[in-house]
Amino acid sequence: MGDISISMLIMLLLLRERAVGASQYQHIQLLDTKPFGKALVIDGKLQSAEIDEFNTMRLNWKRREEVYDVIIGDLADPIEGGPCYQLYTKSFYEFVVKPSLNQGGIFVTQAGPAGIFSHTEVFSCIYNTLRQASDSPFTLTADELDLRIKHRIKGENRYLDGKTFTSSSTLSKAVRKSLDNETHVYTEGNARFIYGHGSAYKQQQQQH
Repeated sequence: MGDISISMLIMLLLLRERAVGASQYQHIQLLDTKPFGKALVIDGKLQSAEIDEFNTMRLNWKRREEVYDVIIGDLADPIEGGPCYQLYTKSFYEFVVKPSLNQGGIFVTQAGPAGIFSHTEVFSCIYNTLRQASDSPFTLTADELDLRIKHRIKGENRYLDGKTFTSSSTLSKAVRKSLDNETHVYTEGNARFIYGHGSAYKQQQQQH
């Protein structure tokens, strides 16, 4: 990002300095800033800021020309003011993830807690959003899983088979019914969040 102007540097340093250190070659600061969220400053130069992380990742992903058989989104939970709730939106799935998948490719994401009382926070609407954005949701029976395993390995697994896998991923009746009835689609404009707040939200509250 280049050199920070003197006025910006003073503003950053007046805010909370979370950590400071020095190596043989660099002076390192981790700062809490109102305009940028958490910021990493090395030798007086702003290297990275929390507000940039989502946009940077999204732009870098769009620039990539590779396509994949499987993409796994091991993301942080969507919390208000957090850095990545936009990565659970329908537009992200349609315009970033889908073009990056091969024909028949699979996208897997964590989607927050799926308990009887907690699944309505974000899990059910993320599930519905994926259902709306997907051409063909990925489902396999225990027998189909056994057949795929047989074609890919010699011998047999000691513990894992189709029935074991399907039973471990079976949700309770109440949650399944809730997922069937879910209509909310996750977008930037009507996002849902789990309990807790990111630094951007906290900074907004401090300003009011």
